[in-house]
Amino acid sequence: MKNDAEIALLPTATQILHARALALARQPESVPAAETQLDVLEFRLAQERYAVEIRHVREVYPLKELTPLPCTPAFVLGIVNVRGRVLPVFDLKKLFALPDHGLADLHRIILVGNHEVEFGLLADVIGSVRSIPVAALQPSLPTLSGIRADYLKGVTSESLVVLDLDRIFSDPKIIVHDEAEA
Repeated sequence: MKNDAEIALLPTATQILHARALALARQPESVPAAETQLDVLEFRLAQERYAVEIRHVREVYPLKELTPLPCTPAFVLGIVNVRGRVLPVFDLKKLFALPDHGLADLHRIILVGNHEVEFGLLADVIGSVRSIPVAALQPSLPTLSGIRADYLKGVTSESLVVLDLDRIFSDPKIIVHDEAEA
């Protein structure tokens, strides 16, 4: 049993609550904010390394049962049926004028989308998922020009090209409205 002196030293409920409130009100230690990091999926096109933000990636799908589409630009490889959804597949190598060595079983389709648009991007090889500090992105390479520069979010010091999918989604050039002549 405790004596009166020990009981007087015990904190009151008000003191406990005040201490908890002070602890909760403390500023957090310098934890990097979520917006200072980009979570990306790396992939290869030709011999170059590219990445897209993981927030846009729905899934990675094997290249199978690709149906070519007539009357489409060269960068539209065709369409695929993914569990009942028919999606166009874009070949960024043709869009970016990169060397193309044909299709193989190793190719994958990165299904990307936002609330309005969904399509597949052909990738030669899928890499890893990783975080990149936004501050590490350089605006552009001097060797990039034209449409590649238009779709660029930045380039890391390791020459990883991060694509700006928000810009690609909103580009009217990716919407195909041609119809075949009868």
